[in-house]
Amino acid sequence: MAEKLRPTLDEVRAWPTTVNVELAAAAFGVSRAHAYECIKTGEFPARSLQVGKRTKVITSSILAVLEGDNSGAAA
Repeated sequence: MAEKLRPTLDEVRAWPTTVNVELAAAAFGVSRAHAYECIKTGEFPARSLQVGKRTKVITSSILAVLEGDNSGAAA
């Protein structure tokens, strides 16, 4: 299987307010499984929310990390 390319910052800026873990993982260049493990342990660099049984990641926190402003990162 071919490796997925990371989205550009402009592509991430065009994402909706929240995205699924797979998209967030792609933004950081990690696998979906690794992203879920980091979310579970509190080590994922972006903020996430539980919406029912789904996990959503806040796009603005992804951008904050990728742009070098860690104030939007997970606490």
